[in-house]
Amino acid sequence: MDGDYVIGGVFSIHNYMQTVKHNYTIMPEPLKCTGSIDSRELRFSRAMVYAIEEINNSTGLLPGIELGYQIHDSCGSVPLAMHSTFQLSNGLDPVFYKGDNCSQSGMVMGIVGESGSTPSISMSRIIGSFNIPQVSHFATCACLSDKQQYPSFFRTIPSDQFQANVLAKLVKYFGWTWIGAVRSDSDYGNNGMASFLDAAQQEGICVEYSESFHRTHPHSRIQRVADVIRRSTSMVVVAFVASGDMKILLKELSREPSPSRQWIGSESWVTNPDMLKFSFCAGVIGFGIQKSVIPGLREFLLDLPPTKVAASPVLLEFWEDSFNCRLRKRESNLGTLLGVSDDRCDGSEDIETLQSPYTDTSQLRITNMVYKAVYAIAHAIHNAVCQETHSSTQCDKFRRIESKQVLMQLKKVNFSQNGYDVSFDANGDPVAKYELVNWQISESGSIEMVTVGHYDASLPVGQEFRINKNLTWVDGSTQVPVSVCSDSCSPGTRKVLQKGKPICCYDCIPCPEGEISNATDSTDCFPCPKEFWPNAERDTCYPKPVEFLSFDEVLGIILAAFSVGGACLAIMTAAVFFYHRTSPIVRANNSELSFLLLFSLTLCFLCSLTFIGAPSDWSCMLRHTAFGITFVLCISCVLGKTIVVLMAFKATLPGSNVMKWFGPPQQRMTVVSFTFVQVLICIIWLVVSPPFPMKNLTVYKERIILECALGSAIGFWVVLGYIGLLAFLCFALAVLARKLPDSFNEAKFITFSMLIFCAVWITFIPAYVSSPGKFTVAVEIFAILASSFGLILCIFAPKCFIILFKPEKNTKKHVMNKN
Repeated sequence: MDGDYVIGGVFSIHNYMQTVKHNYTIMPEPLKCTGSIDSRELRFSRAMVYAIEEINNSTGLLPGIELGYQIHDSCGSVPLAMHSTFQLSNGLDPVFYKGDNCSQSGMVMGIVGESGSTPSISMSRIIGSFNIPQVSHFATCACLSDKQQYPSFFRTIPSDQFQANVLAKLVKYFGWTWIGAVRSDSDYGNNGMASFLDAAQQEGICVEYSESFHRTHPHSRIQRVADVIRRSTSMVVVAFVASGDMKILLKELSREPSPSRQWIGSESWVTNPDMLKFSFCAGVIGFGIQKSVIPGLREFLLDLPPTKVAASPVLLEFWEDSFNCRLRKRESNLGTLLGVSDDRCDGSEDIETLQSPYTDTSQLRITNMVYKAVYAIAHAIHNAVCQETHSSTQCDKFRRIESKQVLMQLKKVNFSQNGYDVSFDANGDPVAKYELVNWQISESGSIEMVTVGHYDASLPVGQEFRINKNLTWVDGSTQVPVSVCSDSCSPGTRKVLQKGKPICCYDCIPCPEGEISNATDSTDCFPCPKEFWPNAERDTCYPKPVEFLSFDEVLGIILAAFSVGGACLAIMTAAVFFYHRTSPIVRANNSELSFLLLFSLTLCFLCSLTFIGAPSDWSCMLRHTAFGITFVLCISCVLGKTIVVLMAFKATLPGSNVMKWFGPPQQRMTVVSFTFVQVLICIIWLVVSPPFPMKNLTVYKERIILECALGSAIGFWVVLGYIGLLAFLCFALAVLARKLPDSFNEAKFITFSMLIFCAVWITFIPAYVSSPGKFTVAVEIFAILASSFGLILCIFAPKCFIILFKPEKNTKKHVMNKN
């Protein structure tokens, strides 16, 4: 249609270009389209015509100016798209009128189209040199946002960069980390999928396979892609595929029953009503352009009287394909070739009953993008040729403008049409707004598109995406399908990647001893703090139990009972000796040293109690020093008794007065002197480096041993060595006196007691060093008790037995008897 200013349009009304083999002997025929008409694209072109007619009837936009249009069919191919672009760029010869002015008929001010990204790229490279603005309604390739390469390109549909990012977020939102990917082998599919894969990688999503194809590829290529999808283990397939390509793939998949797959679709095909016939794809979700309403469009689309149809080759072909009849006579072989019957249309055909994407205006999405593109160019022309006055708008249809002026004005347009805002950013892109579409099975059993959510890039971060309805998944299920290469690793385990596979494929390995992981899918385990230990599940650190020899446990109670029992035994023995202190057997065995020995043994038994219970600063210092001093006091008494026995034997020899040198004062001095040395050693030990309580974390990994550190190991071993030295000296003297010819020779009992004492403490050393934890303390207490019981039983038990049970032997005669 001619007009004062012309807007061009390029649509893929047919899907294929006729293949021509050139023999280079004759002039090639003009390029032609083939295949059936894409009724959806036909609706796009008719929506452009409707928008222009609406503008021409408007009094507010371009008043007094008639817009014309030139609409070309590119057949979805680059060669025909470029051919159409050259035709639109060349324009038509001006039409002269009788007056002085001439119109600009045929000069294209802007172009609406193309539907595909690859043809749009080719078109933009051509018309960009002539500053002719191009506004696409369906070319979504992110590459077209590059103003260095495509300075005159605009679009009313958001860039695939937004769609790719939100698709990746959608996949992540439902927990799918193992997906398949298919794409059209075109600029749209390759660039869109590249953007999606980058976004998916940032979200931690792995791709099992990524296949590309095009509808013009051999059938074997399409079949191979279908087989890859059938054999895959991923449940989810993301398809960045053009509508025409997707139809071919779904047809191939429908040939054989294949495993159910959850399809995630791009805008190109997920909102195409013509795709709903593939029932096995129920549950598809994807982002589509917002539904819209264009008042009067449906009536315009249905207004196709026979005269209008017959005047347009495209409408004629559409009519005959839709009703399988012919409006005008044609060659029979051509009709057979096109698959149209020879039946004449009888006039009963009613387009309102036709179930076709052309007549379906319930889901106007891309159609509204065409509508807005036409209005955007019209507003740019308006701003270039019209002037606003105080009362009205005046436009000069004879004003000669260049397409460059329209291009500059197009960058500034900002208006609202039918409630939908239209503006472009610096890259020529609109604000990204999508609807989340879900293919659901209706009550009638057919598949319908249901809007279940929205995405608006203009909203604050974190609020752009929302789902407000329940979704239906593959096979009509209401449960979200699972698509992971490996199940999530529970807390207490860590992920170990499987060799040669993506990061989403891993094994779950339990955390090592002493380490935990408290998050799902943890990549590493971390150790608990020193005083903590993992629970059995190794997902939480708990404080380690503190262990020490306490009065509450069986071992502590037994040792405490023996300690108190030993002390009571020593006190009872002292009581027996005191009661029979005038008896010969008590007097003959140096009663003063005997009482002192019993007192020291009582202290020895009681000092073992200091080793039981939680260690503290005072208990640690007391237990070692009390043990050292009381045992030296005990051994000093035994040593004094041994020396008394030897001196007494020497005193019986003629002329010997040795006993005067070792009387009671000397005996007391000996005991005090030996004991004072040990006291001095203990004082030095406590001053230099005293014992102190400590938490031993090395013996057991899973629990803490509360024990007394020696402070100075040298001090401990000097104390122990001094006791051993005195015990060895006592043992040696007792051995010398063991065969003295007394009827009741105490040296024999001292020898035996010292033998037990030395045996106990010699075996104590390796047992003490090798015993873990609280058993170290138990070994030390056992050594104290064993040596103390050895002394009291070997030295005092025989005497108490005679005193209590054999009083007839408790006489001076019997004691002095040398036979």
